[in-house]
Amino acid sequence: MPRHEFRPGRLLAGATGLAVAAVYAGDAAGAWDAAWYVVFPLLFGGLWLAATATWITYRYRVRRRRRSASSASTESIGAPASTSGNHAIR
Repeated sequence: MPRHEFRPGRLLAGATGLAVAAVYAGDAAGAWDAAWYVVFPLLFGGLWLAATATWITYRYRVRRRRRSASSASTESIGAPASTSGNHAIR
């Protein structure tokens, strides 16, 4: 049982941050010479992918929630007495 829900957008944003840090660390260590502008396409591309993954995940969850709500509303077993929040029968 997972402790929290999986969020692929956050995973991609974190991986993007690690990639940018690796480019700067490699440049600082002298492993390669990276120009200052090299990081921008990597950063913006990774954040765009993270936003796209978040949007797709959100749309999938909304559809799944709507589907389960519509199937639950057709059942008459266990229906609440009132939908206004007051469960007193008048």
